[in-house]
Order: sequence, then C-alpha cells, then structure tokens
Amino acid sequence: MRVAIGADHAGYALKSHLVAVLQKAGHEVDDLGTHGEASTDYPAYCAAVGRAVARGGAERGIVLGGSGQGEQISANKVLGVRAALCNDLFTARLSRQHNDANVLSIGSRVVAPELAEEILELWLATDYDGGRHQRRVDQLAELEAVATDPEAQDDLIARLLADQGS
Repeated sequence: MRVAIGADHAGYALKSHLVAVLQKAGHEVDDLGTHGEASTDYPAYCAAVGRAVARGGAERGIVLGGSGQGEQISANKVLGVRAALCNDLFTARLSRQHNDANVLSIGSRVVAPELAEEILELWLATDYDGGRHQRRVDQLAELEAVATDPEAQDDLIARLLADQGS
C-alpha cells in the first residue's frame, strides 16, 4: 500500500519510527516532512498528506503531532479527506469500519511508539464495512460539497434532520 506521512516537530520522532515500521512491512512511503525537530507549523504538512490521499497519490495518510488534534483538523480541511484521531485501538478499528477514514492522526505526546505501531497496523489492516455506514459517509461528502455555501448548507442540514425525524 502507498502511504503518505507527515508531522510537525512534535511528531517527528514518531514519524521516523513509523516510516521504518511501514517500510519493513512492505509499504511504499511518501515522507512529506518535517525532516527534523526544529519548530514547525503542522497545517502545511497535514494538508500535504491530505492532498496526496485525495488526489490518489497515496491510498492512505498518516499525520502526527503532539496531540494529533490540530493535525486531524488540518487534514480534514482538504476535500475528500476523512481524517480520524486514533489514540487507541478501538477508535482506530471503528474509524476504518464505520467511517472509511483515509487519514490516521496520532498524538505523539499521548501514545507510546509501541501502541502507535499497533494502532497503525490495525488501522491499515481494517476494511471499511460499507452497508449501513455508506449512507453516513455519503452524507459527509454532501456536507463537504456545500461547505462554502451557507444557504445550501442550511438546506442540506434541514433535509438530513428531517430524514432523521428530528
């Protein structure tokens, strides 16, 4: 599998570790930076990973930072990205099975390298269930499509809520 990976300075050490893990497992890795521990801003690296996935240059992406929260938010600003913050195995599995997450975010100050390896391996190995979850993933895509049009957003949200009986 081709995997794009990026991190800020806080995620650099974990990124380096996971690149080696991915390569040892036979994955093709596109390391989009950062390439050192000097202070950097995470949005550019995470957006670059998101773009690689959204454009089809990578099948999956990984973004790393101190908490993983800003990294997830940054990746999710790219159209077509479904980034999930997974600092545990349960969330990693469900992010793939139910949400078809295509970018994994991990907090390097939250998760030890050994657990990060387990999360990564489980996340890469878990298939999307589809079925009843596809309707929800489709709704996410619909929301994304109207993100810059507040009136269209209001209409879509009203329709989605009406479909729920709310």
